[in-house]
Amino acid sequence: MSHHVAVRRGPGQLALDPLRITGHVPATPFFGGAEPTAAEAAAPPPGAPFTPEMSDKLWGLSLPAGATRDHPAANPFGPDSPRLEPVAFPPVLVVSAGRDILHERVLRYAAALGEMGKPVELAVLEGQEHAFFSRQPWNEAANELIRVVKHFVHRGNGAQCN
Repeated sequence: MSHHVAVRRGPGQLALDPLRITGHVPATPFFGGAEPTAAEAAAPPPGAPFTPEMSDKLWGLSLPAGATRDHPAANPFGPDSPRLEPVAFPPVLVVSAGRDILHERVLRYAAALGEMGKPVELAVLEGQEHAFFSRQPWNEAANELIRVVKHFVHRGNGAQCN
């Protein structure tokens, strides 16, 4: 959602006054695409909390009837998605979980924003799965996520996170 708000608040887009967005943090964002990644096409490991089948069901509930995962709501770089080059993105901290089936998509998203010159940082929490912070909000990985987000928010100058 933060991606779509950032796109809509750009030049010539939806006015959100008096809202002033100074940054956003998509944490393990739920992106898709018509062409599955290797992890999306593979069988999930036993006990995985987020599986390709779950993704299929969620996209089926979320997208308009007949839409593919290249719909702009799912794929920010799909054929019908708005071009992002003219959008004045605020700084973005993209958070990915290393064991998330969406990890490759999230990495591609961050890389594409960076290639467009957008102020993007990437934090990867290795060994974690999709939305780990909501299932285990008090574990060490969730604490690390809070530290990284806090650093991003308080710094606010676009420098790299450590």
